[in-house]
Amino acid sequence: MKFDIFFSISQTPVEGYLPDEATMFRNFFAQVEAADFMGYGTAWVAESHYSSEVQKRHRRPVIPHWNGEVGLNGDICQLATRVFARTRRIHVGSAVMNIVCNGGPLAQAEKVATFATLHGLDHDEHRQLHLGFSAGRFDFMNRVTGVDARTPWEHAAWPVVRGKLFAEAGEIFLRLLRGETISSHDIPEYVITAADFRSEGDWHKVREMAGAPEAGIPLPRRWTFEATRIMPAHWRRELVVPIAGTHDAPLQEYFNRFMPVQVFNLSITRPEIIEDTHRRMAAAYHRKGGPWKREYMPRTVFVFLNAQSHLSPERQRLHAQEEAEAALGAYWTALDGTIDPSKVANAADNALIGNPEDVAAQILERFHPEDRLMLWFDFFNHDCPRVIANQEAFMKEVVPRLRAAGLPC
Repeated sequence: MKFDIFFSISQTPVEGYLPDEATMFRNFFAQVEAADFMGYGTAWVAESHYSSEVQKRHRRPVIPHWNGEVGLNGDICQLATRVFARTRRIHVGSAVMNIVCNGGPLAQAEKVATFATLHGLDHDEHRQLHLGFSAGRFDFMNRVTGVDARTPWEHAAWPVVRGKLFAEAGEIFLRLLRGETISSHDIPEYVITAADFRSEGDWHKVREMAGAPEAGIPLPRRWTFEATRIMPAHWRRELVVPIAGTHDAPLQEYFNRFMPVQVFNLSITRPEIIEDTHRRMAAAYHRKGGPWKREYMPRTVFVFLNAQSHLSPERQRLHAQEEAEAALGAYWTALDGTIDPSKVANAADNALIGNPEDVAAQILERFHPEDRLMLWFDFFNHDCPRVIANQEAFMKEVVPRLRAAGLPC
């Protein structure tokens, strides 16, 4: 089992405290430097774009109840450069890069190539950028850069159109990264069909709006361009590991037609979907990547660990449970506007909560010995010394218990 660490850099109030931006970044660097010293494998950092506070004034706000900013990291390549300069062993991961906004897949591919060229100038440098990529979690980030429905029927079918858009962007992105010279004519035009919809009624409504036959609705390309190749062209491609941020099974497999593409996973994914993904990817993973490994689908996990020595194990457990309920309740309130007890309970079921003994037992019970966990310590927590203490307690008090139980880690 491998242990990574996840950072949100989310500037949102916690118990009335809202750090300024400089404090948020100083806390992040203190925590990632500590994680490097403690032996965590990869520092995964959430990506966000544009103000979630301002988007609440939009005609179609996406997260109208969120207070503060969802995240402050708008460029994983710049951030990774600083992390690598301040650490010795830890890798960096994007969680996840939006390849649709800010110029789309061409601009994002060239940004990655520039980063990897500079990062790889030192021949002794082996640390990788684990490049999680997606179409973005919140649509307002795409809309403000011009990526939105172009017609009334596209608006009505936006979740479906958005999926096709990500397929188009993903293929452009991957083919450019592997060094191809391509034009938009090399990328297929997609057709929206009945099979893309959850109900027959939704399909007929959209088809009638588009005035299209039963066979399907052609979807014009989002990006049109003449033959091009990204520059720099010659860089150490082993330093960048693409990871698709999608649960769309056909798309995960389609991307692996071009190069080895791993899968980014969220903490709330159901176990049966996780196991099905491993089964499928064992057959679909690109041959140049070698055999599929479970670590190729890292899993985000909330961690509410209390190892404070002045508390008894029972009090540690109680305090950890209280911290988890408060943080998860605040999170779902920010997303939905109300506390949904069922969502809080489901998220808690996927979290690690308690004292070191509890957390070790939960890992042994819930996870496969070859899994890779992205441990999320800073979730709705701005107490930097406490976050670092929890990171340290995990390595010094949880991991030895796992090893004593026979878990290879």
